[in-house]
Amino acid sequence: MPRARPYSLRRRLLLWLLVPLVTLGLIALADTYREAVDTANAVSDRVLAGSALAIAERVVVAENGALEVDIPYVALEMLTSAAQDRVFYRVDGPGGEFITGYQTLPVIRGLELEESGYADASFRGEPIRLSSLSRAASTGATSIPFVVTIAETTIARTQLAQTILLRSALRLAILIGAAAAIVWLAVTFSLRPLYRLRDAIAERNPDDLHPIEQSVPKEVRGLVETVNSFMGRLGSALGAMRHFTGNASHQLRTPLTIIRTQLALASRAHSLDEARQAARLGDEAVAQAERVIAQLLLLAKVDEAASDRLKALAAIDLTELARQLTADRVTQAHAAGIDLGFEGEQPLHVRGEPMLLSEMIRNLIENVLAYAGEGVEATVKVLDHGSYVLLEVEDTGPGVPASEMERVRQRFVRGKSGDKPGAGLGLPIVEEIAALFGGRMELSAGAGGRGLRVRVAFARAEG
Repeated sequence: MPRARPYSLRRRLLLWLLVPLVTLGLIALADTYREAVDTANAVSDRVLAGSALAIAERVVVAENGALEVDIPYVALEMLTSAAQDRVFYRVDGPGGEFITGYQTLPVIRGLELEESGYADASFRGEPIRLSSLSRAASTGATSIPFVVTIAETTIARTQLAQTILLRSALRLAILIGAAAAIVWLAVTFSLRPLYRLRDAIAERNPDDLHPIEQSVPKEVRGLVETVNSFMGRLGSALGAMRHFTGNASHQLRTPLTIIRTQLALASRAHSLDEARQAARLGDEAVAQAERVIAQLLLLAKVDEAASDRLKALAAIDLTELARQLTADRVTQAHAAGIDLGFEGEQPLHVRGEPMLLSEMIRNLIENVLAYAGEGVEATVKVLDHGSYVLLEVEDTGPGVPASEMERVRQRFVRGKSGDKPGAGLGLPIVEEIAALFGGRMELSAGAGGRGLRVRVAFARAEG
């Protein structure tokens, strides 16, 4: 699977900031330009209306009844503040009769008396803004209507709108640039704890798996806790591996030495009986090595399960499981001179992993078969104890002295079993599996103070 390309958090944040800002800025500039055009038109339209009114006041009725106009050029000069703009005017009498001005200048038609209007048009190939005013001149007996139209080119208006737009765009660009700089600096300072975290991890020794205590923002705290949890599990796994390696090398050294010794004795044997005796002792050493390896592997499996913190465990019928395992060992127990029995009729459930629970029960039974001796009775029991389920394995053998009860719980510690084979792992395996599923192991003397009773209590589960 191809490796994902790294990306810059700064650039991504800037992109997420600048794209919306630029989009909103363009929308704002479009609205600003519309407002600027409306403002420029509003200001210039007032001047147009004033000039049209000034001309309308100079329209009079001559003695012959015709309209005469004395154009006040001061009114036109009001519109010439921008040297590049040109001004046009026109006066029309009743019925649209042209009186004076630019005859081809457009006029706003349909105005009522005393009404004015504004419009955009084109004159001589240039865009213009014009205003028309409808008035009437009085003769004393009657009134004669007329329309005054005045217009100017739109160069000054356009420049005013563009100036407003450019200034707004400049301010907006400065704002966006300042926001980008602030984000860049903010991200730089905000990422410093991550840089310190990176340096702290990089400076660590590969064997240093203790939790990271570096101060980080709360948004990153979850990541640090996840890393700490991973390092804890990794440390447990490495510790279990080292423990397994050390235990294996320690426990297998003796059987391997015995095997090599017996092979050497067999090769130098002077008779077939001596060779067979050496082979028998070597075979027993191999069997012992197999038992040690099996128990060490089981311990490693228990350690792995404990480090994984097993969840969602199924409900197991402990009665049925113990009954089957006991039945499987009856023949072996009979050969060892042990009367092995089982007590338990009612299905009782506990939560656990079937394979590990089977190994726990198997170790308890094999512990009895290995150390109880001939002529004893041993019973496996599964008992209902209210909210608990009790698993008991009791025998009438020599038992364990009270002073040794705590020691035999430890790995590789054996009781006073004479020369009987063993690695001292049976009971520690039982206790660790029980603890893995929330149980606890107790050791005590059997009924009447004879033998050994191993009791494991589990919380009861619904089947």
